[in-house]
Amino acid sequence: MSGGTGARRARRLRDRLPVRLRHHWKPAAALGVGLATMVYVLGDARISPYVTSSSRVEADAITDDVRGTVDLYDTTVSHSVQLTYRQTEFTKMMKEFEEDGTKEYIEADLVIDGVYLNDVGIRLKGNSTLSSLRGDSGNRGGPGGGRDLPDAAQGAPAGAAGKTGGAGGEGGGGAGGGGGGRGGVTQFDLSAEKPEELPLLVKIDEYVEGRAYQGEREISLRPGSNGQVPLNEALSLSLTDRSGQKAERYAFTELKVNNRPAATRLMVEAPDTDYADDIADGNGVLYKARAGSSFDYLGDDPSAYESSFRQLNKKGSQDLEPLMKLIKWVDGASDKEFARDLDKYVDVGSFAAYVASQNLLLNFDDMAGPGKNYLLRYDLDSKKFTVLGWDYNLTFSGDAASGPDDSIGMGGGMGGGGMPEGIPEGMPSGMPEGMPEGMPEGMPGQEDGAGGNGGGGAGGRGGGMSGHVLKTKFLDADAFDTVYKKAYRELYEKFYGSGAAAKELKAIAEQARSAGAGSKELDTAVATLTTTVTDRTEALAKDKAVTG
Repeated sequence: MSGGTGARRARRLRDRLPVRLRHHWKPAAALGVGLATMVYVLGDARISPYVTSSSRVEADAITDDVRGTVDLYDTTVSHSVQLTYRQTEFTKMMKEFEEDGTKEYIEADLVIDGVYLNDVGIRLKGNSTLSSLRGDSGNRGGPGGGRDLPDAAQGAPAGAAGKTGGAGGEGGGGAGGGGGGRGGVTQFDLSAEKPEELPLLVKIDEYVEGRAYQGEREISLRPGSNGQVPLNEALSLSLTDRSGQKAERYAFTELKVNNRPAATRLMVEAPDTDYADDIADGNGVLYKARAGSSFDYLGDDPSAYESSFRQLNKKGSQDLEPLMKLIKWVDGASDKEFARDLDKYVDVGSFAAYVASQNLLLNFDDMAGPGKNYLLRYDLDSKKFTVLGWDYNLTFSGDAASGPDDSIGMGGGMGGGGMPEGIPEGMPSGMPEGMPEGMPEGMPGQEDGAGGNGGGGAGGRGGGMSGHVLKTKFLDADAFDTVYKKAYRELYEKFYGSGAAAKELKAIAEQARSAGAGSKELDTAVATLTTTVTDRTEALAKDKAVTG
């Protein structure tokens, strides 16, 4: 061999691989062949994973729980909330909502009952309530600067929505306003110039992961301020809680935004992960129906249901499979099968109490209403669902004389779920009850008709612009009449017969006044709601189906 230096040989491909891979190339090659085979055989088929573990562990656990000094929802003490943010960010947020309806968070500093929290998130909350902010761009076809139908009309073709003045939906404003009186529709005149009056969601952990305030990650500031604070919602929450059913906690508070004047607001616990885990022993999955959601069976692909339901807890350990099974069963069950097997899927006693409560509270916008305001909880032990209410801003807005078999409409004397009295100018005349003229086919609940026993007025067996097959079938089945009427009688006594509603309303009015809402406008609202409660109590007391 010559003494000169020869050219260096290039490394072979196998020499460039890691030593371990070279030693174990056969299993790796087999895996690659297997994957290639799956791709070839399955092509573009969708694989939908299901998670069936019953783990109670949440991925987004609270790691920093700020305790404070005053219970956030203690109604016996005064509360204060102050939000400070950059005006440029707020202006951008409002502009984006005006242009395309998006509701993005911006950073703000929060002082709540004297406790400072930096970098919380705030965003607009609601749908039709916020229509006045969008002017003509949010009108969807009606006159009057964005007077919409409730949230069920969201997503309908342009011009499809009606004009009920912000009546309902997630965080929606609505009938009766602060007083919740019969026949009235309150159009909240919201403006970016008065941010202290805007319905807002405050998210404690939006920018600081794992943080909460007294176990709460979200606080909802409800529509209505000062003399228009939603007394009807507070009363409904109080009565629901007194009856032993799950209800969000609430309190009135003084709200200040930057250097704006203070406003009295109702702050309400938001249904979120922690709310879900606080129910019973926490071993359940909570699903929140989205505004205008569908309960139609759409096949076995979970993604098909994500536009109608949002899973609030146990993400990663549970999924939408139980809900999909319920929807599939309800969709395919005959009337006989529904009556025979409902208790295999739903806690019938609890459901009867829910349905009875919505009627007793004159709630136009429950699970069968246009906003689809309800929660479904799947108990991992019993394997059954319960239905929970939320968003009670349209309670006490119907006919006080409505009985257990009557539908609840938005206005006094309207009967089967029709449009309220005091409809804004521009509504077409000669409409059938509950369905504006020219409403396109396919609107939620339209197939149920505008009257009779097939529909879904929020309070009973009647029709309306919406409906919910689970509630409709339940009320139409003679097999459940006994359990429903029993629940109704018991809840009537707890709500009205005992005098609880009148007593609670007086206390709630004082709470609002203590928070700064005292005014002639508030006094009028209190008087209106008091009349509704009195009339409801007296009318039901004369109904033999209620009192025997």
